[in-house]
Amino acid sequence: MSYELQALIGTRELLTVAAAEVPAARVVPLAQGLALIPVTPAVLGALQGDGTVRKAGGGAGFGWHSDGFELRLAAWSKAGPIACVEAEYFGGSGTQRAAVWADGDVALGPLTVGEFEASPAEGTPISRVLRRLGARTEEGRVDEFESVGLGRHRSTGGWAGPTT
Repeated sequence: MSYELQALIGTRELLTVAAAEVPAARVVPLAQGLALIPVTPAVLGALQGDGTVRKAGGGAGFGWHSDGFELRLAAWSKAGPIACVEAEYFGGSGTQRAAVWADGDVALGPLTVGEFEASPAEGTPISRVLRRLGARTEEGRVDEFESVGLGRHRSTGGWAGPTT
């Protein structure tokens, strides 16, 4: 079974303001006062700016977005922390990358766990950025990822679909 996600995560209020600047963006509520914007091709295209990537693999280590994308995240983060997350798994192995922007700059990360690497004791990259955004592991849940409901859909497209 596979899982893939490219998304922005922050408070619902912050992402609602951010999404107003990106017509293709859809804000999807998560638990614990958080929400996500699935980074679909249409959203990514709207956020890319001129498409310039001055640093190898993007400034925060995300190969799929440009400096224009990071400038938008930096601007939005002045109103509150915002995370960029990606995950890709198939058959139990895969990768995660996550970073948090706050006060106009990268505040945490980029954090990465590669294929076949063990997650660090402090948690997976996505759980760690969720913790930085205020998420907590709820009783009976494995981690912050599960507690906020990121397992509800198995793909970015699933989050972007008409019903969530």
